[in-house]
Amino acid sequence: MTTLLSIQGVSKLFGGLQALSDVSFDLSEGQILGLIGPNGAGKTTLFNAINGVYQADQGKIIFREKDITRAKPYHLASMGMARTHQIVKPLNQLSVRENVMVGACFGRQGMGLAEAAQTADEVLEFIGLADRTEQMASSLNVAQKKRMEMARALAARPYLLLLDEVLAGLNPYEMQAMTDIVLKICGQGITIIMIEHVMKAIMTVSDHIIVLDYGKLIAEGTPQEIAENPRVIEAYLGDPKLATSLMEED
Repeated sequence: MTTLLSIQGVSKLFGGLQALSDVSFDLSEGQILGLIGPNGAGKTTLFNAINGVYQADQGKIIFREKDITRAKPYHLASMGMARTHQIVKPLNQLSVRENVMVGACFGRQGMGLAEAAQTADEVLEFIGLADRTEQMASSLNVAQKKRMEMARALAARPYLLLLDEVLAGLNPYEMQAMTDIVLKICGQGITIIMIEHVMKAIMTVSDHIIVLDYGKLIAEGTPQEIAENPRVIEAYLGDPKLATSLMEED
């Protein structure tokens, strides 16, 4: 399998806090990688380093065979990387369609307005918001805003999509619907890294999982391997019985 993203010994220091410490892993094209760990483990910091919001103090980040360690977020958007945020960031004074058009205009294909509008409508149909296109973004509920932000990221036509807790704040029905969307996105050939605290969901959708604790990568493997890893259970899952239940069918 072709490696899309390679994280090589990445470290990040904030004052006296070692947020990331020598983190390394490879991600193959077409996979869903789950990124888990306790609060404060460094998950979003790693996203920000990959996405260019922060620059790594040490190490390299290789994306599609190019060194992007010092790249800015807008450069990475044009190279085919998009993300959502833990706290959704809609452009509240714009309509839903216009929010999604922004992703198309500033994404990999740098679309003009007419093409961006067409792309926005296609993506909103795919994501299940076709009936909300003319609404103001500020009028959407939490679940709809999360879908809209995902649509904006998809309109950028990314090779790699970073999803930061897209299930947070959703009810069980909304979680299942969002999980189905994530799988549909991967089915289109888009590679995904997904930060999530909803263990049942992350264990279900991920091909591979990595675990951070205090900025260090403490485990990686299949969902089954992670659920059975004693160090992961101690650091994060807590209860071996809970870990076992995560792998059982509903």
